[in-house]
Amino acid sequence: MKQLFLTGIVSLLIISCSKKENSEIQPSSDTSTPVPTNASGKDLIEASDCMACHNAVERTIGPSYKEIAEKYSDKDIEILASKIIEGGSGVWGSVPMQPHPQVSKEDAKKMVEFILSQKK
Repeated sequence: MKQLFLTGIVSLLIISCSKKENSEIQPSSDTSTPVPTNASGKDLIEASDCMACHNAVERTIGPSYKEIAEKYSDKDIEILASKIIEGGSGVWGSVPMQPHPQVSKEDAKKMVEFILSQKK
């Protein structure tokens, strides 16, 4: 019974965080948290859906920001910003990160810079 329950939970998480084939990904229609154009990386993350799968210090569905900061450096900002926009899988396990095409390259870089600052 416990194994069946856990399998169901994992299946739901994979489905909810995976890229949906043949469907257009829309920016969040939630306007409850407006983000100014000069927003910091932290502000951009807090206004996005990042916290649904990531946490500052503990692994949840995806790696924690601290784990990411320990694995990558400032030379990886461009690559990580692209992963935010395009999505990715395989680096941190089998659960893919959904793409976020509504995030600009500039904003994605700010988000990555904030995440990498968690190393300090």
